Amino acid sequence: MHKNAKRTLRTLVAALGFSATLGASAAEPLKVGFVYVGPIGDHGWTYQHEQGRQAVIEHFGEQVKTSFVENVAEGADAERVIRNMAKGGYDLIFTTSFGYMNPTAKVAKQFPKVTFEHATGYKQDKNLATYLSTSYEGRYVGGFLAAKMTKTKKIGYVASFPIPEVIRDINSIQLALDKYNPGSEIKVVWVNSWFDPGKEADAANALIDQGVDVIFQHTDSPAPIQTAERRGVFAVGYASDMAHFGPKAVLTSIVNNWGPHYIKSTQAVIDGTWKSQDYWGGLSEGTIELPISDLVPADVKAEAEGIIASIKDGSFHPFTGPIADQSGAVRIAEGASASNAELAGMNYYVKGITAELPK
Repeated sequence: MHKNAKRTLRTLVAALGFSATLGASAAEPLKVGFVYVGPIGDHGWTYQHEQGRQAVIEHFGEQVKTSFVENVAEGADAERVIRNMAKGGYDLIFTTSFGYMNPTAKVAKQFPKVTFEHATGYKQDKNLATYLSTSYEGRYVGGFLAAKMTKTKKIGYVASFPIPEVIRDINSIQLALDKYNPGSEIKVVWVNSWFDPGKEADAANALIDQGVDVIFQHTDSPAPIQTAERRGVFAVGYASDMAHFGPKAVLTSIVNNWGPHYIKSTQAVIDGTWKSQDYWGGLSEGTIELPISDLVPADVKAEAEGIIASIKDGSFHPFTGPIADQSGAVRIAEGASASNAELAGMNYYVKGITAELPK
């Protein structure tokens, strides 16, 4: 059956109010594909996207048929995998890493009847949307916790690649440090990989050797958490709840919950109502969750929950000016909050960070 005919039939079934079971028997299931940069067992970024796929399966049952390809390198390999999915009759394809942006945009132009969504990028088209989590909200709260818990005033960050998402998360931590423990500094080690447990552990050890006593990460394995646990320092997990990898280390984890977005987008394609958008989901949407450990004193935890509430209700934005870059130039004016466009293009460190960005 032609793809548009399948979609029309699914839309008609939904409009007539038939049950999900009847809908599945009346129309072919929607084929939904996922392209992953790491293994589904990374316990981090890819693991959480896979939990989102499982949520789609649980929600839609026989209305959908899903599959995934894991460990797909960014670049030519990604383009090949994405194109094969599009040629294979997939109706909706989620590509889940920043480096998939250009390959996704290229294939989307070649397959205008297929719907694509790309995570963390900024290129949209009629059949291509973007989505991300506002992880900087969680980083700010993590930065607050680090400011309250550090004794050395040295905070470490195991970083992947110098893309805007990573840079703004580092900046968000520094902004919290400046407010809640002035003079604290963030040290960054770049591993140039999303998933390499050995490199991540080495980076965490190097930071701890420099006096860091709270470790953050923007990588996908639990290796930095396990290193922090072993070395007796605190840590903040990323992507999934990593507390079980470091019960004596983890203050909180910035957890990505992709299921609701994946379900909403899949339903929109089934209903024929999908439209391209740039979705930013954070604490208020439930796309970001912050389980705070009992390692945190009750009064500090209560203050952190107050910050979370203020972000959720919109009364506080972590990137509210005045905010200057390292040179002292004002990038966000006093009283103004950074727009999504400004955040999406963030390519500078804020004042207070002494490290240099990689060229």
